[in-house]
Amino acid sequence: MKLSQLKINFTTALQGVYDKEEVHCFFFMLCDFFLQYSRFEVSMSQDTVVSETNIARFEKVLLRLKTQEPIQYILGTTEFYGLTFKVNKNTLIPRPETEELVDWVLSNLHDKDRVLEILDIGTGSGCIAISLAKNIPTARVSGLDISEKTLEVAQDNAVKNQVLVSFFKKDILETTALKNKYDVMVSNPPYVRQLEKKAMKANVLDYEPGVALFVPNEDPLLFYRKIAQLAMVSLQTRGWLYFEINEYLSKEMDVLLKDIGFANIEIKKDFREVPRMIKCQKL
Repeated sequence: MKLSQLKINFTTALQGVYDKEEVHCFFFMLCDFFLQYSRFEVSMSQDTVVSETNIARFEKVLLRLKTQEPIQYILGTTEFYGLTFKVNKNTLIPRPETEELVDWVLSNLHDKDRVLEILDIGTGSGCIAISLAKNIPTARVSGLDISEKTLEVAQDNAVKNQVLVSFFKKDILETTALKNKYDVMVSNPPYVRQLEKKAMKANVLDYEPGVALFVPNEDPLLFYRKIAQLAMVSLQTRGWLYFEINEYLSKEMDVLLKDIGFANIEIKKDFREVPRMIKCQKL
């Protein structure tokens, strides 16, 4: 079968399940993964005959995509901040909004030459911690998470990306103190309210770990409150705390951080022009 026919079969099979642009994106990702073809090489290789082995691989992926399983879980990898990360059912799939959070942290650090202590709370795949460590080689970066299996993935990702990050297991809701003092603390904690589930797609609801996504309707700032209280005693003087936040709760976050005692609070919009990040400073 020629590559051109494989593309036709692939796009036809997923018609009505995903939009056209998303299907094309999937096809190019699979061509890169299985054939090592770039987008340009795909366009220039339409008459190339695809082996039966690779056709079978595409067909297996098709079956899983039809159930709306995320392609990142199918392939086992994803890209984040220019790096490749292993992901599986124990980790959230990193989002572009979180890349913006990393970028914001990096752009605000003006003293990267000194040894900075940085902590990522709820590290998941390790994408935030590892991206910061990769871009600030002098920093001592740590990441904590409640799940042992998640931390195994994060550690693998640190090795894959050739950075040293200290990962440790801890339930942040049960934590009253940390051993170290930090210059920067950052977190993308669970923030989706149960009531928001109805607006979410099956590829998220059915496959990504709910424990890393959802919070109770009656206390949606549960994790933020706990982390901010912990940061007030665990940050160095003039240290910074960064969060990714629920776009519907930015005003509530501003009030929460002021009440706990933080200063220089700033809310930042993401590429979709919704309030997605907040930072504050301990004075």
